[in-house]
Amino acid sequence: MGRTSIVNEVTPLKADQEVTIERWVYGGAGLARIDGRVVFVPFTLPGERARAEVGEGVNARLIEITEAAPERIEPPCALFARCGGCNYQHAPYEFQLTRKVEILREQLRRVGKIEYTGAIEAIGSPAYGYRNRVQVHIQGEKLGFLAARSHDFVALEGDCPVSSPRLNQALASMRERLGDARFPRFLRSIELFANESEVQINAIDSDRPLRKDFFEWCESAAAIEYPTDFGNFRVSPRSFFQVNRFLIGNLVETAIADATGQTALDLYAGVGLFSLPLSKTFGSVTAVEAGSSAARDLEHNTAGAVRTEHSRVEDYLARANSTPDFVLADPPRAGLGKEVVAHLNRLAPPRLTIVSCDPATLARDLALLSGYAIERVTVVDLFPQTYHIETIVHLGRS
Repeated sequence: MGRTSIVNEVTPLKADQEVTIERWVYGGAGLARIDGRVVFVPFTLPGERARAEVGEGVNARLIEITEAAPERIEPPCALFARCGGCNYQHAPYEFQLTRKVEILREQLRRVGKIEYTGAIEAIGSPAYGYRNRVQVHIQGEKLGFLAARSHDFVALEGDCPVSSPRLNQALASMRERLGDARFPRFLRSIELFANESEVQINAIDSDRPLRKDFFEWCESAAAIEYPTDFGNFRVSPRSFFQVNRFLIGNLVETAIADATGQTALDLYAGVGLFSLPLSKTFGSVTAVEAGSSAARDLEHNTAGAVRTEHSRVEDYLARANSTPDFVLADPPRAGLGKEVVAHLNRLAPPRLTIVSCDPATLARDLALLSGYAIERVTVVDLFPQTYHIETIVHLGRS
């Protein structure tokens, strides 16, 4: 395939080294060794030879691919290896999905000391155009992203390939507004969220509130009604919702598959994406959510079909003294943590499902749970072209 030059715009490191990439690791890079020392080289593939700048830390900077792997493909995005958003556009999608399953097994083994030998199902997504939410930065009259491990601004001149058509349309409209005198010059970053009909604009880290007429001018929806196979979900600013517009149904169906009983508990419930479907099969569902915006949306979306608790999960479980038939937990990247796991061990629900967006914290939490056996593991690939891994683990009392 010849030599491929990819320059990642970060602070230059020190020594120029030629390395062989052994495998991908969690975090998006390839692992190599220099005299026994491990270094991580981004935008590489297993088996490749590469020149890299290696400093005192573990993260190297790729200079050039000197011997490409046969799987290597041309990235479709001109900003790949610069904007910091994608890690894997140089690899075919099926290759990415297979490696993510391998990385998950490795994280379970290395972090959790869990030798899971059962099958891991992988549910794939369309490789591009899947994101319904994007955060962009503003510099002068340009929109863009930040380079990986850097605050360097990378301008986005056209479409973002992983974003949905409606989001790219909104980005183009926002780019045109940047030159208008009505655009607030203090605004440095915004988040756009779309349901392919409406677009919601949120200010990120703004030191002052945005005026109502700004949102009207941008035709921003105050709250979006997001349609799914399980009903419409109101999503207000500051409320979380899954980012892959193609796999929401697969995620929910996989998470609550075969879950039956009288009582169910939905932890970190968000706007009720799992709570509402659970209410169709369980006599009583309690949904726990700490965020104020999401808790209000949760009450609206479930409309009395679910008992809602506006509380931290730790605080709610500390008060709980009855064992539900089924618990579903969809924690943030930090995972459940020791306190929540301790309460779950005390309550000992017969069936427990964890929806995790970080395999390292998932492995840690699984190792802390006592009396459970893993029954089924599924990777639902919500984040193609990136290193992020969404995992659903079904557990039963052993």
